[in-house]
Amino acid sequence: MKFQPDRHSIHSITGYGPGWINVGPDKVTSSLILGANGLRLPWDCTRFEDLTAAHFAPLAELEAELILFGSGVRNRFVPPAWLQPLMARRIGLETMDTQAACRTYNILAGEGRNVVAALLLETA
Repeated sequence: MKFQPDRHSIHSITGYGPGWINVGPDKVTSSLILGANGLRLPWDCTRFEDLTAAHFAPLAELEAELILFGSGVRNRFVPPAWLQPLMARRIGLETMDTQAACRTYNILAGEGRNVVAALLLETA
């Protein structure tokens, strides 16, 4: 059996806690979009209840094979209609709490997958 080391993305999540994550050495306290290809963008949302379809439409333009949606402190789902732009481009979306999304992102990015994480970091 041949072993190969995992690939480390430019943006590894190195720690997380309530209302924050570490991206490499940087502590981030606001929601963000993070891509294994080096993408790092602010995501203008602070509470799950404030999300709209407009928060998800731009994710379809990122051309990832999979979007991981970290829905905050617990697993919550958005209305399926909000995901139409992703479905039209055949981009999968997996929903999980933000801490689980961080762990899953690191695994998939380490495997070299074209993954994007949309992480809701709730401040209230």
